[in-house]
Amino acid sequence: MSGPAQVVVVTGASSGFGNLTARALAEAGHHVYAGMRATTGRNAPAVADLDAFAEERGLHVTAVEMDVQDQESVDAAVARIEAERGRLDTVVHNAGHMVLGPAEAFTPEQLADVYDINVLSTQRVNRTVLPLMRRQGRGLLLWVGSSSTRGGHPPFLAPYFAAKAAMDALAESYAAEVIKYGIETTLVIPGAYPSGTNHFAHAGTPADTARAAEYEEAYGRLREAMPGALSGIFPPGREADEVAGEIVRVLGLPHGTRPLRTHVDPSRDGSEVVSAVYDRVRAEFFHRIGIEELLTPGASL
Repeated sequence: MSGPAQVVVVTGASSGFGNLTARALAEAGHHVYAGMRATTGRNAPAVADLDAFAEERGLHVTAVEMDVQDQESVDAAVARIEAERGRLDTVVHNAGHMVLGPAEAFTPEQLADVYDINVLSTQRVNRTVLPLMRRQGRGLLLWVGSSSTRGGHPPFLAPYFAAKAAMDALAESYAAEVIKYGIETTLVIPGAYPSGTNHFAHAGTPADTARAAEYEEAYGRLREAMPGALSGIFPPGREADEVAGEIVRVLGLPHGTRPLRTHVDPSRDGSEVVSAVYDRVRAEFFHRIGIEELLTPGASL
């Protein structure tokens, strides 16, 4: 590990990218809090596994009760971290939930819930951690995005994709608004990993089952085949833990050199190409209106 150990909280760390990231960061020498809800309930086995992992390897990683849909829970988790460590250097915004089905069959309330988990959760966490980071004069907001925002965008995942696009836009605005406080922003953009996460296995389904059934004749086989189609273009030998590895790499970079955006997309769905153009246009616009000082280093012309 290059540089001193950081105090990190990873949201949604009971499984998938979040759990892999918490473990990888601990192995890299950081002090890691794995945020998850129901630590004494349904996620108790995940807490026990993490404790055993930490004890066996002598690492600093522990679960912390953190329901990102509950502001009081978020506040309590961050208060505990500050009390135990005196600071918080990095937040990994990883918590999220996928849904699968025809867009029309999801109720507005379902879309609001997906938005809450994937977007409003980051706002709850930021409103708690940013006062601390601003007092410190340094920090890192690391957002786990999705290549669907600008790359391949298959159907039947509309509420999730819409929420991830919103999170991406929110992260970009935060990048410019917190940079003067010494707080960096990086978006790590994974592609569609067919294994190593529980996205498809735990995907939500439309509440309006009658409306969803109306799509079966025309689209049923296509929708059922989509996970397999995504797996078919995924190159062999690539695993989800490489996303965690990229997060570790970003944290290890010297302050002031971290990129605004980095991709880990074995399927190469085009997101990286589109993002390169998009980020250049954004940088050019910032220069045109005279606010280039708010650009992440390396994003400017």
